[in-house]
Amino acid sequence: MPTSSKRSPLGKTRQGLSHVDATGQVRMVDVGRKAVTKREAVARGTITIAPDALRLIRSGQIAKGDPLQAARVAGIMAAKRTADLIPLCHTLPLSHVEVELRDRRNGYEIEATAKTTGQTGVEMEALTAVAAAALTVYDMVKAVDKTMVIGEIRLIKKTGGRGGTYRRT
Repeated sequence: MPTSSKRSPLGKTRQGLSHVDATGQVRMVDVGRKAVTKREAVARGTITIAPDALRLIRSGQIAKGDPLQAARVAGIMAAKRTADLIPLCHTLPLSHVEVELRDRRNGYEIEATAKTTGQTGVEMEALTAVAAAALTVYDMVKAVDKTMVIGEIRLIKKTGGRGGTYRRT
């Protein structure tokens, strides 16, 4: 733990971690003085699936049902419960969450968009939605493919707030 962390005018420690106080203790950031703005975040990830399992998914033959529809619902539900899963996240009133699964040659690309009007961003909600959607596909297909790989979960874009717009290049 850092012993010489000092606060900057932006409320961050010298190391730039706003969730760590001057003594190195983890804390929840106070967003009460931040401006309320429209905020949006987009995250993406992938799930790689064996060819035989992909054929079963795409032909509607997975015994548990349609993993893509279940994954969409799971992603939306997870975004809404992010603060219950990630200890220092604020509970946000989400105005919209969308989860899309796009066919790829070796599996699916998963994209989640989360929106709110508030004092803190929705990056964690979008990222959590992607992770939960991918895990749901894995759960529903694991009986026929235990080699699946979930990966490349990353923030693609965020808008709103003091930080402005971020786009992954």
